[in-house]
Amino acid sequence: MFRLVCINCGAEYNQNEVIYRCGKCGHLLAVEYDFDTIDVSRREWDSRPLKLWRYKELLPVSREPVTLQEGGTPLYHLKTIGEELGLKELYAKHEGMNPSGSFKDRGMTVGVSMALQLGMKTVACASTGNTSASLAQYAAKAGIPSVVLLPAGKVALGKVAQALMHGAKVIAIRGNFDRALEMVHDLCIKEGLYLLNSVNPYRLEGQKTIGFEAIDQLGGVPDRMVLPVGNAGNISAVHKGLGELIKLGFIDSMPMMTGVQAEGSRPVADAISKKLPEVIPDKNPETIATAIRIGAPVNAEKALRAIRETNGTALSVTDEEILAMQRDLARKEGVGVEPASAASVAGIKKMAEEGLLDKDERIVCVVTGHLLKDPETVIRQCEPPTEIDADLESLLSVLR
Repeated sequence: MFRLVCINCGAEYNQNEVIYRCGKCGHLLAVEYDFDTIDVSRREWDSRPLKLWRYKELLPVSREPVTLQEGGTPLYHLKTIGEELGLKELYAKHEGMNPSGSFKDRGMTVGVSMALQLGMKTVACASTGNTSASLAQYAAKAGIPSVVLLPAGKVALGKVAQALMHGAKVIAIRGNFDRALEMVHDLCIKEGLYLLNSVNPYRLEGQKTIGFEAIDQLGGVPDRMVLPVGNAGNISAVHKGLGELIKLGFIDSMPMMTGVQAEGSRPVADAISKKLPEVIPDKNPETIATAIRIGAPVNAEKALRAIRETNGTALSVTDEEILAMQRDLARKEGVGVEPASAASVAGIKKMAEEGLLDKDERIVCVVTGHLLKDPETVIRQCEPPTEIDADLESLLSVLR
């Protein structure tokens, strides 16, 4: 059993109502469960495959889910980078190993399942890329149409290709992501499409399982969880989910939630560093990390609460630091990620170099998307292939 509750005024809404914000105060909604009705043991969870739906008792879907076997992503021990930073227990949870290549699949398996559960016929989103790819793929699996709004010229080609191939109606607007989100929200309200951006509380229910899996893979709660922050849904979701594990008695502590933004798009980091009660939107966000190029994060209210309640922090890193860490992860650890994903580990490197971390901290960095999401940025950073004549002498000459 669950209900939708406003995180500000506490107003409650029927779970069968299609609603994205509180009708009384306009703030965000959250899914709250009746824990007295949840009958599951840790042993039962542990007996199931390490996939997202292992945790079905803490998800709102009551029908057969629309699933592509998402979740169960690897947790890598970053031994080389960790040794360089003096951190013995530095890990990366690679969400790029989900079906569409990003963490968004966790939200979409739940969100598209809820769309069907609520009787909705078409799903829609605004996107910096990964949301559109995931929405299109899960809508295709569900057999329903999808509509995607993208900021023209601002989305990595690999992500646009995914949305197109999976049959979405892709529309590029001459404006930024924040404007695209305003437009798709208005479209959904007016025309009855189902909005699956992270303002939708059900989307975040799937994403919280990142934290569940990390704890199961580590065999305990990390001291710190670090996530890239764009729309701020992921850090909010993980915090909410771990709070639910505490209520169930499955864990007894919370990691320090740490958010990392790009220097050119850092409203959450600014709010934390300046001790502001809320974020001040950045009207012109700009960064090479397109997935977190968002100036007005929808879930900022939840994210600030997550960071402050856990004595965490938020910081920013430059595009140069992001790209350097993207290369380091690939060349030192064999972990290929898109630029926004590398922001989490780049943030930890910055904190370590500034003496802000305990060397014994157990740290999980969430890397959110696969290397091939943004191949153009990769190619620009690397030397082109060496071209030679087709003979052994030429081959040996370039290898010497």
